[in-house]
Amino acid sequence: MEQIDFKVIDGILEKYDCDSSKIIAIMQDVQEKYRYLPQPALSYIAEKVGMSESKLFGVATFYGNFSLDAKGKYVLKVCRGTACHVRKSGTVLQALYEATGMNEKQSSSDDGLFSIEIVSCLGACGLSPVVMVNDTVHAQMTPDKAKELIEELRAEGA
Repeated sequence: MEQIDFKVIDGILEKYDCDSSKIIAIMQDVQEKYRYLPQPALSYIAEKVGMSESKLFGVATFYGNFSLDAKGKYVLKVCRGTACHVRKSGTVLQALYEATGMNEKQSSSDDGLFSIEIVSCLGACGLSPVVMVNDTVHAQMTPDKAKELIEELRAEGA
């Protein structure tokens, strides 16, 4: 687990004047830094902006873009929308699980490099099946291409 740098959190809070009405922006910046919202950071933020931890936790769990679970260096979003589903994104998903050593119950790989998320649509139906790695779209994926992608990312991330 990554160490929380409270000076970084203080910088984010200062950017938004410790204003509780800007809590979503604060949380977005914290998540951008850590790739999720660490519990100690949420507790610290709650105290600094004068909100209860439960209210802050409520915000974090209400919005789907926030994550309370640590994510890997590479977040793999596998589209399971209609076009991708019809073009066998399920076999791509299974290949990703196998190549990363993960299963559907894990939020990230044991080496901390990968997280796999299943999404409803990535808006790239003409390129299906699609996998997005962080902000990069990988089109017309096959199980073999998925395994190659993991090998490339593993070599890059090591």
